[in-house]
Amino acid sequence: MKIIDAPQYGPMFRFTDASVYWALYILSDGKRMGRKRLSEEIGVGEGSMRRILNTLKENNFVDIKQTGITITKGGLAYLSELPIRVLDVDASKIVLGDCSQAILVKGVSKQIDNGLQQRDAGIRAGALGCTTLVMRDGELILPPEWSIDKNEPEVSRNLKESSNMVDDDIIIIGSADNHIVAINAALTAAFELF
Repeated sequence: MKIIDAPQYGPMFRFTDASVYWALYILSDGKRMGRKRLSEEIGVGEGSMRRILNTLKENNFVDIKQTGITITKGGLAYLSELPIRVLDVDASKIVLGDCSQAILVKGVSKQIDNGLQQRDAGIRAGALGCTTLVMRDGELILPPEWSIDKNEPEVSRNLKESSNMVDDDIIIIGSADNHIVAINAALTAAFELF
């Protein structure tokens, strides 16, 4: 799945679909935000942020005024159609690093073998890695067979409650030494599944 197409000619983007998704997600709270602050929250330069916003505006996903940037109804609808959800839950007991970010990805568990592809995607994104959890028969599993339900019941309960996940869903947890890198890693690993 691609949110934004890389240019065929000229310099490559210094951002990814993860950055574009995160921009929409941050704006989804309905508050106005300036370009500079948004670029800091996402972890991209102002030039990259300008390119992201231009693309989002072309698709009628954001409204840009002198008073700030807001998401449109079309942007909210697009965000809700994506099979990716950001989870606000502490998973630090089962990952490395000081910061972590969990992402729910709906309907892709059959694509997960052992989670190494997601771990590697997280490392390529600059993180310590990504941990992938799969829901099988109502049980949260770290592939291939380590049960989070049995070994970390509190973490499992928190993840299940915050995600409302069902069989065939997965959670990817990016872990890093700062939150922006953890977010980018988890989202990058998620987007590689589409």
